[in-house]
Amino acid sequence: MAQAQNKTVATDADVAAYIAALEPERRREEAETLLALYERVTGEPAKMWGPSMIGFGSYDYTYDSGRSGTAMRSGFAPRKGKHSIYLMCGTCDDAAAQQQQTLLARLGKHKMEKSCLYINRLDQVDMGVLEQVIANDVAEMNRLYPPA
Repeated sequence: MAQAQNKTVATDADVAAYIAALEPERRREEAETLLALYERVTGEPAKMWGPSMIGFGSYDYTYDSGRSGTAMRSGFAPRKGKHSIYLMCGTCDDAAAQQQQTLLARLGKHKMEKSCLYINRLDQVDMGVLEQVIANDVAEMNRLYPPA
């Protein structure tokens, strides 16, 4: 049986052009803020993943089923209604999950579902706490999936 291909893969699309085309202006400005935050935290350049996700770094994975692939190590998507912040490994173990919950309690207005943190507006959250949430997640990813 053929292995299914990932739907979301890295592309050569221009991140700056994607962000420049975002509407309304607040969404574009907040995407620029997130871009700078991620570049600072990850030390990685931004890359488009699929048509609307901005990722930083990548990692290879293999599930117990044998399915394998490559995914972004960290990233976000500036969606129309809210920003999606992808926390790939915030709950990979009990210690990481507890640390994430402690930080999220201080973050401000947000919604968390599985590995997606949803934020309506950046001015509704503590940006220092958001940076720490992302930094912790990146550190956990680097521990579990060491960069090549």
